[in-house]
Amino acid sequence: MKRDILDLYTDYLISSFGPTTATGLAQLMEVAISHDQVTRMLSSPKMTSKEWWRLVKLHVRKVEREDGVIIVDDSIVEKPYTDENEIICWHFDHSKGRTVKGINFLTTLYYAQDVALPVTFEIVSKTETYIDKKTGKEKRRSEHTKNAHNPGQSAPQKEP
Repeated sequence: MKRDILDLYTDYLISSFGPTTATGLAQLMEVAISHDQVTRMLSSPKMTSKEWWRLVKLHVRKVEREDGVIIVDDSIVEKPYTDENEIICWHFDHSKGRTVKGINFLTTLYYAQDVALPVTFEIVSKTETYIDKKTGKEKRRSEHTKNAHNPGQSAPQKEP
């Protein structure tokens, strides 16, 4: 993935007040970047936590201290009207005390010297289906528990 285009596109998304498109960015940049370059960058293989770490490691090392902390966050973006699939599905929301339909993702920040840097991310994908013994309904589950989502390490989830 071309980092310069990614940085530019990210800044464009953050600073825009209206609809954003690859064509819109290309028009803003006049000749410097084309719609096709943006489209190719967006359709490139997805970035993994390992690749992300390579990008942010230098920045983390600059602010790293002994009193620095790792903050892990488990968030859900609700998508109640979207069709269910492996990513948009039912997850237990601890803040609401119930299940909600949406995208569940885990993020890890390194915090030191009043700087918070994202160091890992993982979208929880529920690829396996099973029949709930209590209700008899088909449900989804992830191959790994959330606690096992650690780059380079995984553990199978136990039967519910």
